[in-house]
Amino acid sequence: MDEERLQKQFGFLREIDKEKFITRQTYLTGARRQENDAEHAWHIAVMAVLLSEYANEPVDVLHVVSMLLIHDLVEIDAGDTYAYAGVPADEQHEKEARGADRIFGLLPADQAEKLRALWDEFEAGETAEARFAHTLDNLQPMMQNHMTGGQMWRERGIALSQVLRRNAKTAGGSEALWDYAQAHFLAPHLGKELKDDRT
Repeated sequence: MDEERLQKQFGFLREIDKEKFITRQTYLTGARRQENDAEHAWHIAVMAVLLSEYANEPVDVLHVVSMLLIHDLVEIDAGDTYAYAGVPADEQHEKEARGADRIFGLLPADQAEKLRALWDEFEAGETAEARFAHTLDNLQPMMQNHMTGGQMWRERGIALSQVLRRNAKTAGGSEALWDYAQAHFLAPHLGKELKDDRT
């Protein structure tokens, strides 16, 4: 057994426990409290296992799940940025990349390289797995908002145009899931909790 390697691995595992303290802007079902990053990652990982049959292209499910489980670890350093906050993408990416350097750098070099490559792949969104992962990452909070009657959308005054703009590439991973989300997560709120400002 390589004691130094194991120490680094457990050091990383202790560090990522902090993901449980990153509060997201999405309420849990029942709207009692907001979810944390770890809950979000777990939820979309399960979604990947169950919904991979709807991906536009064949995907390696374990690869997608791995990507989803690590994609928000960088927020331990960078914090959660609300999807509709209007923060410039390059500014957000720079903060998150610094977090990726530090957090994945806690691991032994081979694993640090592997996890950093997964994060970079997710960020680039160019592979079938990354596109599908992005679809799930976008649909999960939309589903949560729907299940809470659009509570966060109402509280933040989010308009349909903002949701559509935010999801401009969501169909890139799964047209079927995006169609379902529009019909079941967005349409019920038009003219109600989610303001339709298309006029």
